[in-house]
Amino acid sequence: MESVLLKLIFPSPFLIKAMSAVPVATLGYVGLSEVRGKHMQYSKFLNVGEKKPAGKKLQVSSRTGMLIAYTPPFLAGAASFAIFPDGDLRFLLVKSTLTFHFFKRILEVLFVHRYSGGMAVESLIPIALSYFTSSVFVIYAQQLAQGLPEPAIDMMYPGLVLFLIGISGNFYHHCLLSKLRGRRDKEYRVPEGGLFDLVICPHYLFEILGILGISLTAQTLYAFAFSVGTTLYLTGRSYSTRRWYLSQFKDFPKDVKALVPFVF
Repeated sequence: MESVLLKLIFPSPFLIKAMSAVPVATLGYVGLSEVRGKHMQYSKFLNVGEKKPAGKKLQVSSRTGMLIAYTPPFLAGAASFAIFPDGDLRFLLVKSTLTFHFFKRILEVLFVHRYSGGMAVESLIPIALSYFTSSVFVIYAQQLAQGLPEPAIDMMYPGLVLFLIGISGNFYHHCLLSKLRGRRDKEYRVPEGGLFDLVICPHYLFEILGILGISLTAQTLYAFAFSVGTTLYLTGRSYSTRRWYLSQFKDFPKDVKALVPFVF
């Protein structure tokens, strides 16, 4: 197993090895907390599982919160083209896919998503920091890999294809979600269409595929760690989301899974 991993990733300096433990540990913990009922306080989970009422917490609108969360990593990605103007094709693709990922999220916040609730600042701060630091270290790890021998197993192009699949599927299912409500409608409904007939969070599934695509394109230890951490968090969030729908809708189909069709 170790020999296969060594063929897949660039050699990593100590700093990158140390930092790679952070997204796995922190996002893994948050994902486990979601399963246990301790939720990040935004969207439908605002004030769910909390002793302190949402009205007594400092909060912003969901749209404002998401813009604050997505803008710094987008700017970090955009700035990387000026900070690191040179580099090979792999580095260019990593910068491009990461920057486009967050640029798409900003456009969705502005023009696609229909929000109904708020976002607690105590959840916004760690989310924004996680996105920003992860983006910075994915790019920095790629910079440190410049000039090193290429991994024995080249996953750059398969990673790019997987990224395109992930980001397209994520956008498609976000559009389906937005059509569930009118402009002033704040009521939740059971999503339908696409993979929503099989899982309640197909947008999470495709987001995982997109982030995994970036990590395969990068082939650095930190990029893979970020994709593992993202997977752990979204797995926990999807589990709690399915549980929420089961509690809110008596006719919610029991055979609809959380994240992976027919499996989980």
